Amino acid sequence: MLRNRVIPTLLLKGKGLVKTTKFKNPVYIGDPINAVRIFNVKEVDELILLDITATIERREPNFEKIREIVSEAFMPIGYGGGIKTLDEIEKLFRVGIEKVIINSALFSNPEVAKDAAKTFGNQSIVLAIDVKKDFWGNYKLFSNSGKNKQNILIADHIKKNIDNGCGEIFLNNIDRDGTMIGYDVELIERYSRIIDVPLIVAGGAGNLHHFAEAIKAGADAIAAGSMFVFQGIHRAVLLNYPKYSDLEKIINEVL
Repeated sequence: MLRNRVIPTLLLKGKGLVKTTKFKNPVYIGDPINAVRIFNVKEVDELILLDITATIERREPNFEKIREIVSEAFMPIGYGGGIKTLDEIEKLFRVGIEKVIINSALFSNPEVAKDAAKTFGNQSIVLAIDVKKDFWGNYKLFSNSGKNKQNILIADHIKKNIDNGCGEIFLNNIDRDGTMIGYDVELIERYSRIIDVPLIVAGGAGNLHHFAEAIKAGADAIAAGSMFVFQGIHRAVLLNYPKYSDLEKIINEVL
């Protein structure tokens, strides 16, 4: 087991997988079942599955589709998208999800994290934070797949939801999503200092050295999308995952 987890992130839109750039322009990359089977062969330790339209369409998670995906997976899967209630969280655990990743619902109903943590344990409740910089270079908080800006300080939002029981943070930079130019090290350094639960970072991974930079900045785990689904300068779709020995080497360099 790696000291720092390296987690492929799959974006579900309808019944297929897509990859976005800066949360826009989704490109179809294939069937989720096939993707899970490939990652099984690659011996991936963990997956994240995000339904990017569930919240926007104001619908609940597609439990049947999620059950179908999970039934093919040899690894634990964390799921986010359209989660609003404790009942939906319970259904997700029943279909085999290991962790729920919650974003938009926590602005209108922050108690859902507290209730879920009491019922299922802090380790299974993940706070998702999507941010991007404004014109003046200040980080701003967004919900609803990056469409709604929230006038809440990011640090306050983090503290409140950790206090309410979120046992892990999934921090994503919208402006780095799909760009493969590297993680936002400044963002990671700033907020890792105030977080006393595991921090997963996303947005910008393009090579193994970017993993090392993020870990050095304070990340506990690395999430990546484009790096694991595209190959070459023309971004041909080819699901891949680094060799364990290569991951171990780059992570150990940070020690």
